[in-house]
Amino acid sequence: MQYIGSVYRPPSEAYSLIVQVTIGCAHNACTFCSMFKDKSFSLRREADILRDFEEARRVYRRVERIFLADGDALVLGTDKLLRILDKIRTLFPECARVGIYGSPQDVLRKTQAELISLKEAGLGIVYIGAESGSDRVLADIKKGATRAEIIESVEKTEEAGIPASVTFISGLAGREALREHAIECGTMISRASPSYVGLLTLIVEPPAPLYADIEAGRFVPLTPQEVVAETRLMLEHTEVKRDCVFRSNHASNYVSLRGTLPHDKARMLDRLDAALRDADMLKDERFRML
Repeated sequence: MQYIGSVYRPPSEAYSLIVQVTIGCAHNACTFCSMFKDKSFSLRREADILRDFEEARRVYRRVERIFLADGDALVLGTDKLLRILDKIRTLFPECARVGIYGSPQDVLRKTQAELISLKEAGLGIVYIGAESGSDRVLADIKKGATRAEIIESVEKTEEAGIPASVTFISGLAGREALREHAIECGTMISRASPSYVGLLTLIVEPPAPLYADIEAGRFVPLTPQEVVAETRLMLEHTEVKRDCVFRSNHASNYVSLRGTLPHDKARMLDRLDAALRDADMLKDERFRML
């Protein structure tokens, strides 16, 4: 197996076989992100990718999940992805799900027919980093996609039958746009109606450009209590019409939340209210990490 540079994966892919099909991130300009800064974006040779799967088959007796890395592997041409998925199906018939990171731009470049063909070939989930529902915040962080484009990409993925797991980041707007960020995240979830939502909390490390802004005092991170209040405001403005699995139990989060919207919304709001009353419920900074 060949791995180039640091390899990242979603929390839910912790026990998956990870194979790089791209190196780095094609966008790699988000101000808050320190991932993939150690490498330039490139596509791996298909022969090398297939060879990695063959090696993994010799090593592992059972592989139930596979994650195609790196940062936005959905950028690959559909024909190439279909050949990779066909190889997975042949070598790992027991594999229940193949996951992939996809930027909103990656999704929108695919036709609906292409997405359906990927679904039929075994693609089981697409992880889309929305980060915020606010156009102002998206522009500030240099996301490279608008609110409307992100919503369209999630709807397009879901309409193809592929569950979308959409990530948002608490604290990303700082204090100045706290309310806008929270409310617009909630209304984006309501509008796009993804199958899964993951909420992380902002942790900035060098060489992310936002790190220099924090050091210089140009960006003031939220306090733990402000993060909790922002999360509460986001959930308050989230009104989904079908089940959406909600997770805010990443190592970066101050308060762990697990539930399915809309059924568990009141329970999760109660937990956030309790954390606002009792600071002892908040995770200590020493235990927060990416």
